[in-house]
Amino acid sequence: MGLEEGIEVGGAGGVSSVRRGILLGLASAVTFASSGSFLKPLLEAGWTPGAAALWRMAGAALVLLPVLVIALRRDPGLLRRHGALILGFAATGVVGCQVLHLSAIERMPVAVALLVQYLAPVLIVAWIWARTRRAPRRSVLAGTAASVCGLILVIDLSGASFDPIGVGLALGAAVSMAVYYQLSEHAGEGIAPLTLVAAGMAAGAVITGLLCLAGLLPYAAPPVSVPLGGMVVPWFVPLGWVAVVATAVAYSLSVLAVLRIGARLAAFVGLAEVLFAVLFAWILLAEAPTLVQAAGGVLIVAGVVLVRAGTPSPDALAMPSSPSP
Repeated sequence: MGLEEGIEVGGAGGVSSVRRGILLGLASAVTFASSGSFLKPLLEAGWTPGAAALWRMAGAALVLLPVLVIALRRDPGLLRRHGALILGFAATGVVGCQVLHLSAIERMPVAVALLVQYLAPVLIVAWIWARTRRAPRRSVLAGTAASVCGLILVIDLSGASFDPIGVGLALGAAVSMAVYYQLSEHAGEGIAPLTLVAAGMAAGAVITGLLCLAGLLPYAAPPVSVPLGGMVVPWFVPLGWVAVVATAVAYSLSVLAVLRIGARLAAFVGLAEVLFAVLFAWILLAEAPTLVQAAGGVLIVAGVVLVRAGTPSPDALAMPSSPSP
């Protein structure tokens, strides 16, 4: 099933399936968005990005372990048949997105890193264009432009400084995110979505742990107490939230959303994560959004609507799509 077909999944469910997919994508964006505000106090207290990413993945893998165990009991050869997909999912969507982004914000402002990373939907549109030699619909191009402009306003680049290594790391996170959305479309093709997430988290934790042991990722995780939402809490409170809600739940919702609405639209719905991240920062870290950021949020929503308008009609959703070239 071709990515260029727009919303590839939906079948007889039609419009209702698309609506559920968008709601799942928004729920995923909300849960993902909370991670930054919960992890930032840990990073400021001496935790390294490698340590934060490792324990975030390990905690999520532990939460999802029953899913993986049940799947392996039913199908012992599952890992052998889908090993490439699982490793790709882990290397890009898990390790790549998390470690590269956390490493980028050590060298450059968070605003710039987020802007570069959230070019992922634009990269997907560009990839489809290059692959099919067909220009996207005007509404898709307009939605892309509106969403990027909205991100610029929401993130607020005032006072940003340029760091080529940091930009390279953030671009790596953007590519990882784009590949992650496309790999997520293969969930359901012999491997259940939650099983893919569970196996990907376990593999991601192992990969990150090996990188830390090899010294390629600095590791420091002091047992500190950190300020969060006007309170002082032990380190395991924010880490527990991030592992369970902002990782295990968030990734599961994201994969389910991609299955219903396709990688392109799911990536644009995921842009709402930036807006929700601003709200979490306002509540937990007392970083109030500005009117400019609110205007940027409107542009992001408008971009999602335009991209949605560029997808096939509800009738087309119920018809078989042509095979990929």
